[in-house]
Amino acid sequence: MSTPYAWLEDALITIHRADWYRSVQATQGRAGAVVQMDGQAVINFASNDYLGLTGDDRLMQAAIAAIQEFGTGSTGSRLVSGHRELHEQLERAIAALKQTEAALVFSSGYLANVGTVSALVGKRDLILSDQYNHSSLKQGAILSGATVLDYAHGDVAQVQQLLAQHRDRYRRCLLLTDSVFSMDGDLCPLPELLALSDTFEAMLLVDEAHATGVLGATGAGGVEHFGCTGRAIVQVGTLSKALGSLGGYVAGSATLIDYLRNRAAGFIYTTGLSPADTAAALAAIAIVQQDPDRRAQLWQNVTTLKQALSQQLATRSNLEMKLLASESSILCLQVASPAIVLHLGKQLRQAGIFAPAIRPPTVPISRLRLTLMATHDSTHLEKLVIALNQALKKTEGNKSKTKEG
Repeated sequence: MSTPYAWLEDALITIHRADWYRSVQATQGRAGAVVQMDGQAVINFASNDYLGLTGDDRLMQAAIAAIQEFGTGSTGSRLVSGHRELHEQLERAIAALKQTEAALVFSSGYLANVGTVSALVGKRDLILSDQYNHSSLKQGAILSGATVLDYAHGDVAQVQQLLAQHRDRYRRCLLLTDSVFSMDGDLCPLPELLALSDTFEAMLLVDEAHATGVLGATGAGGVEHFGCTGRAIVQVGTLSKALGSLGGYVAGSATLIDYLRNRAAGFIYTTGLSPADTAAALAAIAIVQQDPDRRAQLWQNVTTLKQALSQQLATRSNLEMKLLASESSILCLQVASPAIVLHLGKQLRQAGIFAPAIRPPTVPISRLRLTLMATHDSTHLEKLVIALNQALKKTEGNKSKTKEG
């Protein structure tokens, strides 16, 4: 007998057939460059913990102290009962790092993006969004009710064309872009987008999730990296990646932050960030500012692995694989099919390497996504290169057998 939910089984069968099926993989023990999975120690190239701070004793002690003083939760919306001085301390620290007038902390980076976008524009407005933007930016655009036009990834000429054609028909306009694109590792053309925002009187929102703590002379992010500090930009980011905690933020002018505090639903109707997460993020920002060597080590690891992968792929012209251009701590090996990337991921896992296979619909073309951490050492990188070499040889062998058959 048919039920209203019968279609779910058919949908799952389709997902399996396309090699798109996903399931969670549990890790045990403390986060770090090496983690435990199913009782096996594996080198972790799947984490966004770029500075290796999630397992840092200083963050954990700060979180423990905050729990002992304030308890485990914030108990309510910050506008009702959940506000703590600790939240304001974190917002001042973020504003100082980003060199903006003010900042506002949300309970997640996703909420920060959705809440900010939907608060800044509405039905009479226009959004231009990079096609590779994070889901949170896309969902915020949909919820805003604004007219949304996607532009080809990083295509400044198309942005200019769309603005020239459509800008004068709308009350307000908002340009949306990630600064570091999480599934490619490349950077947005921020100076060019900023110039267009000035010319066409458009707002510009940049998601610094994968740039905060990593890019820029002081680790402030992509805006600092491009020399755009102090410009009129809405900077959104997360505390859950390089800063080793949880939560999101918006940084910008005092007027912007005051407005969002009163109009961003993702802030108004959500329980405030927990004391432990708030304190951990505060400790992380202090480390970012006081320990530039940690960031330097991360970039050394990026350079070393990028060179090794480029050399390895140069000898494999018969495999449809390439290293995507990257200016971040995210390196992606694009692979011809979901089946092949799944095979490579399984081979690496058997060799003690955790490197996720990313497949459609998350990305248009499958890839191995490798994220570097400051706490990876040379041995970790060498083991990855050796394991990948062996996995590629097996893949080449399988392809040869298929052709012969």
